[in-house]
Amino acid sequence: MSKKLTFIDKTFWITETEANPKHVASLQLLKIPADAASDYVDKLLAEMRAFDQATAPFNCRVSTVMGYPIKFVPVAQLDMQYHVQLHNIDDLNDKPSLNKFVASLHETWLDRDKPLWQYHLIKDNNTERFALYIKIHHMCGDGSTLIRWFQAGYSQSPNSQDFVPVWSIDRTPKTRDKIPWFKAVFGGLWGMLIAVKDSIWIWFRLLLKLLRINQNYMPLPFSGTKTVLTGQVKKGRAVATLDIDFRRVKALSKRLRASANEVMLCVFDIAVHRQLKDYGQTFEKALYTNMPINLRKPGETTYGNKIAIVPVELAHGQTDPYLRLREIIENHRIVKRAAKASHPASFSYYTLLIQTYAIIFEMLGMSNWVRPIATTLVSNMPGPPEVMYFKDSQMLAAYPISTITPGGGVNITMVTYNGWANIGLVCCNNNIDSLEPLALYCVEAFDMLEKCIDDPSLNTDDLGEKINEEYASTIDDEPFNN
Repeated sequence: MSKKLTFIDKTFWITETEANPKHVASLQLLKIPADAASDYVDKLLAEMRAFDQATAPFNCRVSTVMGYPIKFVPVAQLDMQYHVQLHNIDDLNDKPSLNKFVASLHETWLDRDKPLWQYHLIKDNNTERFALYIKIHHMCGDGSTLIRWFQAGYSQSPNSQDFVPVWSIDRTPKTRDKIPWFKAVFGGLWGMLIAVKDSIWIWFRLLLKLLRINQNYMPLPFSGTKTVLTGQVKKGRAVATLDIDFRRVKALSKRLRASANEVMLCVFDIAVHRQLKDYGQTFEKALYTNMPINLRKPGETTYGNKIAIVPVELAHGQTDPYLRLREIIENHRIVKRAAKASHPASFSYYTLLIQTYAIIFEMLGMSNWVRPIATTLVSNMPGPPEVMYFKDSQMLAAYPISTITPGGGVNITMVTYNGWANIGLVCCNNNIDSLEPLALYCVEAFDMLEKCIDDPSLNTDDLGEKINEEYASTIDDEPFNN
C-alpha cells in the first residue's frame, strides 16, 4: 500500500535539516513486572525485534523525485536493528541525566532511506523500571493521530500473550461510501471559495490591526520578541519533563472560570519569564505563543497532518497571577473566536504562509535577524484516562517531546495520562544551559496561581519577574466580560 502526501505533510520533509529535524517523540517510563527476570528488558528487545512485519506508515519510506517527496511506498524488509535499539545509562531515577541522554537522541534525525520511526529502550542496573523513547517523523501524523496510535499499542491490563507493538497492528482503513464525482468536485470548489474568502478576511482584519484601526484581533505575524530561546535553530537540544496533577488543574480552572488550557498557558508564561530573567532578559510587553488548532472533523481517523498554528498574545504588566490569567483568557479567546468564524482551511492557508516565511529565514540562516512569530509553542492533547500497560509493564508516565518551529523557542507539549499532566519541554540549547529550571518554575508558577485565589498578596515578583510599572494593561482599561 502507498499513500500520497498532503502539502502540509511534505513541508515537514522539505524543511527538515540536520540542525532542525522534524520528528516528534515520547519519553515513557515503565515499571518492570514484579516477577520478571533480571534480563526482562533484553528479552523484550528481542521480542520487539521479532515483529519485522509492519503496517503503513511504519513499513513505508518516502519516495522522492529530485528530493521532492511524492508518497509513502512500502519497503521490502525492515531493519529491526535500526528501528528498535537498547541503551544502558547509570540511573533512570536521575531525571536531569535521563533528560540529557534523551536530548542527545532527539537531536539526530531519522534515516531518510528507511521508514521514519524508532523505538529506543533505556535501562539501568539499579531500578525496577525502564524507559521507552519513541520517535516518529511529523510527516506521518499530527498529535491527534500519534496519540491514537500510541493508545492502540497499549492495553488496560497486563497482556503477555497477545502483545503486538504499534507498528504491526492492522490499521486497514474502513471502506467508505464513494462520493459522486460531481459532488466531490463542486463541494471541493465551494469549500475552496469559502476558504479563500475567509483568508482574505483574515488578512484584512490583520491590516486593520496594523493600521491601529481595530486592535481586537489576532496578533500580527512576526511581532514576537527576540530572546535567548529564539533565533536560528542549530544542532543541540535541551529537554526537560515535569508532572502536574491534572485533577488540580481542572479544579483550578473551575474556580477561575477558565479552561484548563488557559490555566496552563498562564503557568508557562510566568515560568518562561522567570527563566528569561535568569539570563538577564526582562520585557516591557507580552510574549507570544504559537497555538496549534486541530482541523480534523469529529471522528476523523485518517493519518497525516491536519493542523493550523496561530500566534496568541500572552500577558504582561500585572504582578498578580490572577490578573495575568484574565489577560491571557481574553487574548486566547480572541484567537478562538477568529478560528470559529472562519473556514478551517483558511487557517491552514494562513499557517502555511507565515510558516513559509519563517522557513525561508531559517534556510537562509537569517532567523536571528528577524523577529520570531512566538517565544513558545504550547499544545495539549488528551491521553488515556486510566493506567495502561506496554505488554505487561505498567506505564508510569508519557512525556511528549516535539520538534522546534523555525525561529526557535521552547516547544511545550502536554499529554494527560491517568489523572496527571505529563509535560515535555524542548528547545535549541545554543544560548541556554538547561531547561530543568523552567520545569521547576512551571511547578512553582502553578502552585502560586492556585494559592493566589485565597491570598491576593502573592505576585510574580516573588518568582523574580521584573515588571515595567508604566505598562498599562487592557485589564485596567476595561473589565473582562465572561
